Amino acid sequence: MKKSHITIISLLLMVGAFAVIAMLYNAQQQEAQNELASEHVGALIKAHSVRVGNPDAKVTIVEFMDPACGTCAQFHPLVKDLIKHYQGKVNLVIRYAPFHQNSDQMVAILEASRKQNKFWEVLELMFATQEKWVVHHKSQPAVFWDLLARIDIDMTRLQKDINDPAIRKVIQQDIADGALLGATKTPTFIVNGKHLPSFGSEQLQTLIETEIEVHY
Repeated sequence: MKKSHITIISLLLMVGAFAVIAMLYNAQQQEAQNELASEHVGALIKAHSVRVGNPDAKVTIVEFMDPACGTCAQFHPLVKDLIKHYQGKVNLVIRYAPFHQNSDQMVAILEASRKQNKFWEVLELMFATQEKWVVHHKSQPAVFWDLLARIDIDMTRLQKDINDPAIRKVIQQDIADGALLGATKTPTFIVNGKHLPSFGSEQLQTLIETEIEVHY
């Protein structure tokens, strides 16, 4: 056998070995994360959590998100489409994981907007204008504040509600729960207590479909 053939075969074997190792690692990681979710069921959803979809649905997506996270913005339309597609069978629970610098202030704006029933409008605006107020992975709340003029919202009340101590407690609780559940990056999706086997839109859709098949 020619030396070049031997080299190619060796490389293919190495690539195959790395693929197997990666697959086993992902499986072990998912199992460990699922165990965390099983041990800390009470940390998945809190009374204060934002929800959308059928509250009686048998499939629940818990998403730990950061308003400044570009990947969260990319996944947002997909998650909305999935909830619409599986109407009545799926519901979404939003939890906060403000990992970017100053993102806790963006979450405070979101929570304050809830008091005026403007949460989803403000979140949509955040994602749509992210490139304007996120600079070098750092949130610029003052920049976004000016963009809020696009929404019919009481700015005076919003400024007052942002300072509500209850909002700080919500953020702290979500961060603590995320740590318990292994939500170390955003977005982290947990479907009926199960983490994704690996990160990706197809993996999320497949896990949701699997849970729907099991429960309906």
